[in-house]
Amino acid sequence: MGVKEQDVMMKMLKETVHFKDRGQVTIPKAIVDELGLTKGDLLEARLEDGRIVLVPAVAIPKDQAWYWTEEWQREEHEVDEQMETGKVTQPMELDEALSVLDGLMKRDGQ
Repeated sequence: MGVKEQDVMMKMLKETVHFKDRGQVTIPKAIVDELGLTKGDLLEARLEDGRIVLVPAVAIPKDQAWYWTEEWQREEHEVDEQMETGKVTQPMELDEALSVLDGLMKRDGQ
């Protein structure tokens, strides 16, 4: 299903829900089924431009949270682009890598 088809499908699934005690709402069955949600699934609640947006979420263990930071993901994308354009070189032997690092330190006056 393409992006435009998904947009149309989501528009077709719009339904009005009631805001209940303690801030509860019931997500319509058609939307639950479309997203494959089951009891106990996590949803991230966001406030975007005055709208409440619920997005299916996955819990990330604390010891892996660093990987999902904006900075790390941006760097991952940079490396992916470098690999796709052939800017990444073959791995170096330890002695060669240390020599390159020494050269960089000398260049930077360290």
